[in-house]
Amino acid sequence: MADSFPELRPAARILLGPGPSNVNPRVMKAMASPVVGHLDPDFLKVMENIKRLLRIVFRTANEITFPVSGTGSAGMETVMANLIEDGDEVVVGVNGAFGTRMAEVASRQGARVHKVEADWGTIVEPAKVAAALKAAKNPKLVAVVHAETSTGIHQPIEEIAELAHQHGAMIAIDAVTSLGCVPVEIDKWGIDACYSCTQKGIGAPPGLSPVTFSERAMESVRKRKTKCRSWYFDVALIEQYWGPDRLYHHTAPITMNYALYEALRIVVEEGLEARWRRHRINAAAFQAGVRAMGLQLAAQEGHRLPQLTTIAVPAGIDDVKVRAELLRLFNIEIAAGLGPLKGKIWRVGLMGEGSRRENVMLALNALEEILGSMGFEIARGRALTAADDAYSAEGTGAGEPPAEAP
Repeated sequence: MADSFPELRPAARILLGPGPSNVNPRVMKAMASPVVGHLDPDFLKVMENIKRLLRIVFRTANEITFPVSGTGSAGMETVMANLIEDGDEVVVGVNGAFGTRMAEVASRQGARVHKVEADWGTIVEPAKVAAALKAAKNPKLVAVVHAETSTGIHQPIEEIAELAHQHGAMIAIDAVTSLGCVPVEIDKWGIDACYSCTQKGIGAPPGLSPVTFSERAMESVRKRKTKCRSWYFDVALIEQYWGPDRLYHHTAPITMNYALYEALRIVVEEGLEARWRRHRINAAAFQAGVRAMGLQLAAQEGHRLPQLTTIAVPAGIDDVKVRAELLRLFNIEIAAGLGPLKGKIWRVGLMGEGSRRENVMLALNALEEILGSMGFEIARGRALTAADDAYSAEGTGAGEPPAEAP
């Protein structure tokens, strides 16, 4: 009978999509550590260190900072379920798939949602958020996506946060694709709640969603008129497990927390500023190569994510076939567009462990070869030269993560 179910042997791909990204061997080694109980003294030490590390990476002193047991969307549910009660007015920026999801989740929690919409591939303008806040009678929460994974847009946050607070509202941000790749300044920007994930800039497998709540947000949670609709994501209950009381709430995914702990150690060892710079350098080189190839970048100029580049699919080129050939010939995974951008863009991720010079050059070479074979007119080698020039401008060793200790 066992012969009918062969041993797992998934291919070791080069993951250059919007996530998951490739995982450092140190993280995989950490996952092989012995499983202990979720209240074991050794695991409790890991929990405390994870909270400390997350505060460093979120740039916050928030006491309520921990990983939700679930993927990034679980973090979204956690924030919305705890901060929203029936009839609350919530202003949501919608300029892509995940802003759309935020609005849907807020609505399911009973909110009166005021959507501030922008074309996919452009930012949500603060002036439009200001108008929505003025139109609302008593806005409680503003929610925006910091890094819109479906479009490659890097949303400015500070002005919107100030507007929210001027109108007596809290602000929550989706940092699923930004944490560990670009600055996320929770305390400096005055963010009340934020959620992320483990499988992108942090560099661990998917399965946990780091969240952080300000004291202002927690005061709102504790003053709720009704209980949080979600028992599993009720922060008032979960904080008693992650806090000093250690009251049982659920069985935490031990192995995933090991992975997160080691991934965060790697982030902190590299240094946040150095990590942000590495992502900027590799994005600049890759995008220079893309332009030199004659391809067009899809996201609004001046607001493009360094960790996720969106490329317009050229006329006459089969989106699906290009992605299939990248996988077949080069073992590279990139992603297609979502929603109205399906078939119109490619999403290429250079994030976390995957943001390295060798991946930039490999991806550019692979795109040149495949597109050239499909009749797209390309001067071979021009993309690699443009990327090399971009790296030369930054100096020797630019774009590489720190070498592993011997």
